[in-house]
Amino acid sequence: MKWIGLTGGIATGKSTVSAILRDLGRSVIDADVLARDVVRPGSPGLGEIIKTFGGNVLTPNGELDRKKLGEIVFSDEHKREQLEAILHPLIEEKRAEARRALERQGCELAFYDVPLLFEKNLQDEFDATVLVYAHRDLQAKRLRERSGMSDDEISRRLGAQLPIDEKLPRATHVLRNEGSLADLRQQVKALVAKLE
Repeated sequence: MKWIGLTGGIATGKSTVSAILRDLGRSVIDADVLARDVVRPGSPGLGEIIKTFGGNVLTPNGELDRKKLGEIVFSDEHKREQLEAILHPLIEEKRAEARRALERQGCELAFYDVPLLFEKNLQDEFDATVLVYAHRDLQAKRLRERSGMSDDEISRRLGAQLPIDEKLPRATHVLRNEGSLADLRQQVKALVAKLE
């Protein structure tokens, strides 16, 4: 099975590319979905987060309050590293299970949608990497429009990831998401054809 790492920066359109790939009948494993799974109520992952960050990171119904936790970890690099140390091994275990399941099904081409691919030096785990690119000003504009974040919050979120322009030369393939959805869809179709 060809195993492709799909990454981007916040608000570059990586989720949109994943949706297009799925529409085209391609398998996509999403690291963010795995991350939510490992912190569901009652899970060992959520237990470790509560032990490390306290019970105030929970909603009244006992679920992880991602916004509250985000405010903590995106303003303190040490706390972000603590969270990653809890989550990454659990996510990696789930990813390996999902990949093995695809291989057993005879899947020939699969994508792993992972935000921190280059930050965590995961590129060698893949046959190729795909970067969904949008310039930093467009990332900030999209974040402001979609979530109403303040400029400070946008700066912290963008600062928590490797700058998008530093990811560019590391990627095997680049999808530029600075135009229309139709244009992006065409780029994705052409990429899939090349990878197959």
